[in-house]
Amino acid sequence: MSEPVQTPQTFPTRIFSGIQPSGGLTLGNYLGALKRFVQKQDEGIETVYCLVDMHAITVWQDPARLRQQTREAAAGFIAAGIDPARSILFNQSQVTAHAELAWIFNCVARMGWMGRMTQWKDKTAGKNAEAASLGLFAYPALMAADILAYKATHVPVGEDQKQHLELTRDIAIKFNNDYGVNFFPITEPVIEGAGTRVMSLRDGTKKMSKSDPSDQSRINLTDDADTISKKFRKAKTDSEPLPSDLDGLKDRPDARNLVNVYAALADMTPEAVIADYAGAQFGTFKPALADLAVAKLSPITTKMSHLMQDPAEIDRILGEGADRANAIARPIVDEVYDIIGMIRSRHV
Repeated sequence: MSEPVQTPQTFPTRIFSGIQPSGGLTLGNYLGALKRFVQKQDEGIETVYCLVDMHAITVWQDPARLRQQTREAAAGFIAAGIDPARSILFNQSQVTAHAELAWIFNCVARMGWMGRMTQWKDKTAGKNAEAASLGLFAYPALMAADILAYKATHVPVGEDQKQHLELTRDIAIKFNNDYGVNFFPITEPVIEGAGTRVMSLRDGTKKMSKSDPSDQSRINLTDDADTISKKFRKAKTDSEPLPSDLDGLKDRPDARNLVNVYAALADMTPEAVIADYAGAQFGTFKPALADLAVAKLSPITTKMSHLMQDPAEIDRILGEGADRANAIARPIVDEVYDIIGMIRSRHV
């Protein structure tokens, strides 16, 4: 697809990102998302953060558990440092603009685009793809709507979501071309830092996942200090000491993962970690990593537990965030309706 001829973009800088509340938050969510969300908030940029519960139901969810996990995710955001007064924090289903714009984007996007999405292929590999939900197939169009309902200019994403963001750009380009407008920004991905992709503690070639059957594969943000320490001490490694430079980790995924986690937790580069621990055995490195993780994560776990004792307060925060989000998204989606030629005698 070719990019349209457009005047220089004049869109104000706005960051949007979200996390599915379909399972407990992990160290991967913290290092790959929450920690960076807080950094962007503290840079004074307008930040919109969403718990994407509509994405979660692309596969069946127990209703009571989904509500609980949405509140827990909100508590995790706040405990990690997201300030609801400075960032907009809400759950997706409270702002109808997401679903409305997603339908329009379903009509802009093409089946071939969706069929090429790596995550769709991965999630249906070896399975009956025809039994998967239409929502799972159309997931990227809803993700595009999440972003473009706010005309977000930048999105912090992990490597696994980069292709979906590229599709968001394609949808924005096609919409702008189809209607001869310069309405949507061509959103830029923000991929940075050592912790953008945290891998399993049991297999350094696989992403740390809240859906992994083994609880030993991940650090949950609800794990207590003793559990965190034990998981890191038992993390899979090899028998070689840490090398003197990063090249020595090239074919050692488990070791590389632990070095990257240490770097992200300590706000160091992986090169600096290697410089400090070159030649060290994992019997030395893993306890040091465990102590660092406990020091960084225990305050978050404690605050999450405190917040979860008052679910009504979490709901209030999410409701206020939804009102603020709707104030941005509603006029944008209303203007989309006007652009595509729909009669709107009243605005909802």
